[in-house]
Amino acid sequence: MSKVVNEPKIKNPLIVAIREQLEHRALWMYLLLDEAKKHGLEAEKFAPDAIMRCGLYQGGNLVKKGGTTSLKGLKKTLFSKAAQWVFEMQILRCDDDHLDIDFHYCPLVKAWQKQGCSDEEISCLCDYAMCGDRGIGKSYGCELDLPATIARGDGVCKIRYVRR
Repeated sequence: MSKVVNEPKIKNPLIVAIREQLEHRALWMYLLLDEAKKHGLEAEKFAPDAIMRCGLYQGGNLVKKGGTTSLKGLKKTLFSKAAQWVFEMQILRCDDDHLDIDFHYCPLVKAWQKQGCSDEEISCLCDYAMCGDRGIGKSYGCELDLPATIARGDGVCKIRYVRR
């Protein structure tokens, strides 16, 4: 039996529709990596780097848009109210050098669950996906700590950006 529990509390139709778009992105990722495996490619040799590049690109654009590398700017540009509803986020702390957020739902994990992925596969896919968030952090001159994730069976994803 799976130890990954990932059920949304917010059921607003617009939020559900946005989640479905994010699930579709996660489905693409899963299917690309699954096909790569079928062709003898090892995902761990390329997926983290490719997804990090995406995060660096996105992060660079967010820094330009917000005009700052303060994590207050990251909260404003990426973790908007709409994003907070989609991921059922709770902002715990936000200052120039720290951004602590708990995510209580993950549409990406839901997509992988729908594909019948094992807990181990979900955890691995999440690790790859979080390389994008690590790239965003790098763009802000910060690191990302993940003390807990839904994909590992924790009740919440603890996203911690910190400037060291």
